[in-house]
Amino acid sequence: MQQTAMTETALTGGFSDAPQQSARAFRAAMNAMARPGLIEQVDGAEPPAPMSKAAGVLALVLLDGETPVHLAGALDCPQVRDWITFHTGAPFAGREFCAFAFGAWDDLMPLGGYRIGMAEYPDRSATLIVEMPALTAAGAILRGPGIKDSAALNLPDPAQLARNAAQFPLGLDFFFTCGDALAALPRSTRIEVA
Repeated sequence: MQQTAMTETALTGGFSDAPQQSARAFRAAMNAMARPGLIEQVDGAEPPAPMSKAAGVLALVLLDGETPVHLAGALDCPQVRDWITFHTGAPFAGREFCAFAFGAWDDLMPLGGYRIGMAEYPDRSATLIVEMPALTAAGAILRGPGIKDSAALNLPDPAQLARNAAQFPLGLDFFFTCGDALAALPRSTRIEVA
């Protein structure tokens, strides 16, 4: 069996001060998940293109050797696969078996292909990290836990995300990333489609 060499970009771009940077990044990710619609800035990762810095940061703090990951579309390339393998050791899986999936919205479709948990174990569901062309606090109105009155976030498909939320406590959770920015949408958030 022939071994393929890792791409050059695989060995670089991780945290230079892992304890400090991973703690700050994890706190930012959890703060975004606890406060839907809040846009957080993160740094410390330089993943290979086309993965954004924010998606790379999430990969570094959320993935490990026992966390199956799915890459969709342009992100499913040797450079990103090698980078994730070197820095996290996460195994790759199909969408139906993954804990996390990375890709652009259209590439991650259909949502029905991911685990949404089950009544006894609603936490056994997937989290999708959606690469966005822009991330702004405008658009769909968000309400629910972690939001004082309401928040707004430009969502790729508010109607489909509202259907996901209607499955609560089952369903998918989401991070949206663009450049060094990220925001989150847990399944408990209600979405008002304009």
